Amino acid sequence: MDGTPFPEFPRRRILHVDMDAFFAAVEERRRPGLAGNPVVIGGRGDPGQRGVVSTANYEARKYGVRSGMPLRTAHRLCPQAVFLPVDHQAYAAVSLRFKSFLRTVSPIMEDVGIDEAYLDITGCDVPDRQIAARIKDGIREQTGLTCSIGIAPNRLLAKVASDLEKPDGVTVFGEGDVETRLWPLRIRKLYGVGPKTEACLQGMGIETIGQIAAFPLDGLQRAFGRSYGLYLYEASRGVDESPLMTHWEPKSVSRETTFQEDVGNWQLIAGTLAGLVREVSDELREDSHRAKTVTVKIRFMDFRTVTRAKTLAGFTDSEEEIRRAAFACLKRIDLDRKVRLVGVRISHFQK
Repeated sequence: MDGTPFPEFPRRRILHVDMDAFFAAVEERRRPGLAGNPVVIGGRGDPGQRGVVSTANYEARKYGVRSGMPLRTAHRLCPQAVFLPVDHQAYAAVSLRFKSFLRTVSPIMEDVGIDEAYLDITGCDVPDRQIAARIKDGIREQTGLTCSIGIAPNRLLAKVASDLEKPDGVTVFGEGDVETRLWPLRIRKLYGVGPKTEACLQGMGIETIGQIAAFPLDGLQRAFGRSYGLYLYEASRGVDESPLMTHWEPKSVSRETTFQEDVGNWQLIAGTLAGLVREVSDELREDSHRAKTVTVKIRFMDFRTVTRAKTLAGFTDSEEEIRRAAFACLKRIDLDRKVRLVGVRISHFQK
């Protein structure tokens, strides 16, 4: 270490709930015959078509199937798997049930995704493992599903902890566990470290979180910039003072479509874009927001991706205005080859 004093943790208790293979678990609950079989959820459920894996159950993961992987690759790795389409409506309904229960445990909850949430249990008198057992029992009663739980002095360590004993596990990080339990972990276990950062760190001879913690701050900032370098330095030492965000305003709404066959027909591309604009405009109005910036994304058959944006003179929730802006963006893109994906994003919101 570089001699910097190890900081004291605030006296907080943060609990992270992460549902186990959520989409696949919901499908297994709906279809008991799937139990024990590898199950892959993604796209339209057809591994012969384009699409990516949203979730794979633990049986499928044994074969190397992972989220974000092309369905065709997942089928090559595990041809005996059951492939199912994504059913967002069903998963959202189950998510609502387990999160409604979580709010009975603590009113201070940060909803961070369809299958996970943080609770601040600082004010709860119940011991850590007892409250974890209560949550597990409640979620099982409400949904029939299992979850993994991490409890720690902050949200960063709680997130890391919940991933250590999956599925259906409980991990409690105390104030003295950073050196013995966090530092030996591989660098990808640190929240916020993706493949590119991992490769860069490995190029610096860093393989574990403890080695990040031992690296000088100025060296990390030279390699990753002032802000992200400081994040890596503090996060590797288990430092995180961020509060739970109990209220969240969206910063953007986006939709995109991947064609099953590469498309060279301008009218089909334009019609698809118009449909996506309708969807984002509907969501904008449902949330009582107006937007000012429209961005169109085109990914070509060779995976080259181009974006064009237009900022309007004023805020709007008009589908017609958003569509005009989107088509103005589309006209600025040279459609000189077939298109694989079309997307639209609206941002710069006003309530």
